[in-house]
Amino acid sequence: MENNFDTICAIITPLSLGAVGIIRISGNKSYKIAQEIFDRKIKPKMINYGHIVDSDTILDEVILLPFVAPSSYTGEDVIEIQTHGSPVIINSILELILSKGARLAQRGEFTKRAFLNHRIDLSQAEAVLDVIQSKSTKSAQNALSNLGGYLKNKIEEIKKDLIEIYSKVIASVDFPEDVAEVDKNYIVSICSDKILQIDEILSNSKSHDFIRDGLNACLIGRPNVGKSSLFNALLNYTRAIVTPIEGTTRDTIKETINLNGYLINFIDTAGIRDKNEADLVEQIGIDNSLEAINQSQIVLFLFENSKDEIDKELIKRAQGKQILYVKTKCDINSNSMDDCIEISSKTGFGINILKDNIAQIIKNLIPQDNNYTTNKRQQTCLLRAKNGLENVIKTSEFSDEADLYAMDLKNSILALDEIVGEVLTDSILDNIFDNFCIGK
Repeated sequence: MENNFDTICAIITPLSLGAVGIIRISGNKSYKIAQEIFDRKIKPKMINYGHIVDSDTILDEVILLPFVAPSSYTGEDVIEIQTHGSPVIINSILELILSKGARLAQRGEFTKRAFLNHRIDLSQAEAVLDVIQSKSTKSAQNALSNLGGYLKNKIEEIKKDLIEIYSKVIASVDFPEDVAEVDKNYIVSICSDKILQIDEILSNSKSHDFIRDGLNACLIGRPNVGKSSLFNALLNYTRAIVTPIEGTTRDTIKETINLNGYLINFIDTAGIRDKNEADLVEQIGIDNSLEAINQSQIVLFLFENSKDEIDKELIKRAQGKQILYVKTKCDINSNSMDDCIEISSKTGFGINILKDNIAQIIKNLIPQDNNYTTNKRQQTCLLRAKNGLENVIKTSEFSDEADLYAMDLKNSILALDEIVGEVLTDSILDNIFDNFCIGK
């Protein structure tokens, strides 16, 4: 992997009208370029006030923050220029910096340099992206834990003992007269313990996906039972069209809200009835409604008068899902029923109770005591590491030869190394940082 340490720059705040815009310069020419366009002597490690000038023209009054390598985000000399938040001003200053010899940073290049300069490991670099993209409080908290090294430290803890026994195994093979063979039972004990630790990290990997992307909750029921009205009430704004005409909703509509720090993707669906009574477009909508059940973790079955209105086949299809029965239109039909939540989308009655029930389901689906957050790449690496350790244990059942364990131990260590970026290819690195925005 070849590092490129030329000087780069980019706008690191949204390019829109605002109070402040920030441009970052990183590289060994940062100070030289900044001094050429700043009207005062730059004092390192201090807040500098002055003007950005192009020849004799003042482009803006700015605050300039200089960081000296390696104590910066990228590990290089860094200059951050805080300007007024006019896109015209920000772009003018950026073009001036580019004209002085810097180039425009690529997607994620500042964070990529932080990784290449050993300021952070790869799991922390990926956490930067997770923080930026987080859409809920819990998602942001988990990403910040990884950014602080929570996952990294656990991986290093697992690796430490594996590296130790691998080294002893290799030494006993290479120098059998000087180094005693490692006890097989000790190797098995260490591998078994590390498998448990990996399982601890992986145990809630599905929950991590829910935290990151949200749980799906679909609204299912007959035509005109009040699905779209409830959908709008849950969102607290009018998103779905509501009319007295059966079959108004022809397709699924998905919208997301933040509920107690977690994302919930509510899905409004077409009313389900006998397909023979529906036209072709409505039939397709009914098929999409059935598919929404398959894709959801929570199913809200809506009815007006009796649960008998809910088709038994629908309930059977929702087996394994978290089900809530919701009696609608309680403002005009006040008959109480057991085992259901009574609501009126028109008056708001019962809506908060329904949300509380959904929040309780979230707590049940997403354990609160496991803060290890992993993405698909990291989960794949962990599974490879676990598989290698399981192979060591299997081999120990028919052989006492320590050298037979060496390859699987090494593969496990390499898989863990890949998580933190100690073993990496350019293609993997590019794939990760291509998902970043320019400026990060």
